[in-house]
Amino acid sequence: MSAHRVVLRHLRHEDAPAFVAYRNDPEVARFQAWTLPYTQRHATALIDAMQARTPGQPGWTQLALVNAQTDELMGDFAVNGASPSEGVQAEVGFTLARHAQGRGLASEGLGLLLAHLFGPYALHRVYAHIDPRNAPAAALLTRASFRHEGTALESYWHRGEWTDDALYGLLAREWQA
Repeated sequence: MSAHRVVLRHLRHEDAPAFVAYRNDPEVARFQAWTLPYTQRHATALIDAMQARTPGQPGWTQLALVNAQTDELMGDFAVNGASPSEGVQAEVGFTLARHAQGRGLASEGLGLLLAHLFGPYALHRVYAHIDPRNAPAAALLTRASFRHEGTALESYWHRGEWTDDALYGLLAREWQA
C-alpha cells in the first residue's frame, strides 16, 4: 500500500534498530501498551511473527510506515480483527517516531490503511481506543473522519495508574477516500 510520501509494508529485520529506538522514546511510548524497555529481542520476535500475517487475519497485524523514497521506518500501524468472519470490523492502532510527527505522514498512512480496510476487505466499521490525553492521536482520528463515540473513565490500567479510554469509530459509509 503506497501513497505519495509513505508506504505501508511488512516490518523487516533491518527495521529493528529504528523500531526499538522509537518504542523506547518516552514521549512516543507514553500512551502505548508495550513493555518497557522494549528490546531487540522483542522487536525480532514481533517482526518474525508478522511476516506471514495480513490485515485480513484475526488477531493483531503490525505494518511498517516507511518513507516512499528512502524506505526509512517512520512508524507503524496495527490492525486487529479485520476478517469478515470476525464481524466485519477492525480495531486500529498507530505509532509514529518523534522525528516523523507533525508532518501529515500519519494521516497519509491511516488513509492508506482505511482504503485497504474499507476497499478490498469491505469492512463495515473501523475503531480505535486512545488515551484522551493523547491530543495528536485524537486529532489524527478526527481528521480521518472518525467520530468520538465516548470515553470510559478510569477504565484502563496503564503503567501504574487508572486512565480513561476514549473510543473513536468510523463506518464505511462515513469514510471518504
